[in-house]
Amino acid sequence: MENNKRKITKWLYWFLFAVAIIIVYKTLDNFSAIGNWLKNLFDVLMPFIVGLVIAYLLYIPCRKIESCFRKNKKIKLLKNRARGLSIFTVYAIALILIIIGINFLLPILANSIIDLVSNIQNYYNSFMNNINNMPDDSIFKSDIVIDLVNNFKSIDLKQYINMEKLAEYAKGVINVAGKIIDFFVAIIVSIYLLLQRREIMEFIKKLGRAIFKQNTYQNIGKYFDRSNNIFFNFLAGQLLDGVIIGIITSIAMSIIGVKYAVLLGVMIGIFNLIPYFGAIIAVIIAALITLLTGGLWQAVIMVLLVTILQQIDANIINPKILGNSLKISPLLVIFAVAVGGAYFGFWGMFLSVPVIAIIKLLISDYIEYKNRMIKE
Repeated sequence: MENNKRKITKWLYWFLFAVAIIIVYKTLDNFSAIGNWLKNLFDVLMPFIVGLVIAYLLYIPCRKIESCFRKNKKIKLLKNRARGLSIFTVYAIALILIIIGINFLLPILANSIIDLVSNIQNYYNSFMNNINNMPDDSIFKSDIVIDLVNNFKSIDLKQYINMEKLAEYAKGVINVAGKIIDFFVAIIVSIYLLLQRREIMEFIKKLGRAIFKQNTYQNIGKYFDRSNNIFFNFLAGQLLDGVIIGIITSIAMSIIGVKYAVLLGVMIGIFNLIPYFGAIIAVIIAALITLLTGGLWQAVIMVLLVTILQQIDANIINPKILGNSLKISPLLVIFAVAVGGAYFGFWGMFLSVPVIAIIKLLISDYIEYKNRMIKE
């Protein structure tokens, strides 16, 4: 009897192993079909994913405005309809900011980009004439500077920004406009998520209690809250910091007469989202453009001014915004940005810092737990 059981177990093992091989083979054999199916599924879910991201970013502003409305005891409507009114207020503010950006900022950026691309050859020729007129021992006649300027000039901007490309971009905008329904679905999803956030969280908590043991559930809840605080504080803080640094650098460069000040300020604000490396890359690009369009001294003054502003941002503004949410060393940040950028591009560089902060949190807690167990 025992031998029969062993034979059955053995044959069952080999049967399951063979089935697993067949499943793996069929999966690889139909990889393209599976990939298309996943792509279609992702396209269907995209409005819901976008809606979730929007709700996530607007959660804190909605909560704070709702709290202000609930404290108002004089007007009962504000207190009774605090949640709905807070969501309406946040979306109204966001809509106003978008309209301002489209009507005022976008035309300035577009005109600056077109003007820069159209005149880049003239700027280069003028710069090279100035270089040729300098003494032979001038630092600007060194091979390093000449190669740097030539490499910048060799970038064919017209390849990316010309009438044909602009037409392609316009078609892309039209295609995006064709998905306007998805956009409205995302907005509606985000509104419902914000309206029913308490009920959704209660459901998730009940589901967690039903699936996991009490100790596991508490640990999941603890790390979820801490990870959420790290992510939200970092994302919201970096976006706000990028807007602030973009505005103040645009104003500062406009005061000293830098051409394309708004364009360069916006670029610096966007690159400032990437810790450490972003600021360096942005200043180098801005310095080259200012060197070509405004000359040596204006480029030097611009670099000094922007460097001072970035130091103020790094030591005063950014810590005030982010607080103590990311307690990690600069070396770890540089490592995370380098690895994230190498494998996932811009978004990898941007999101790698909160990810590494969460990993560090988990490892630190694990080490502390193991050391506590050893002592006991």
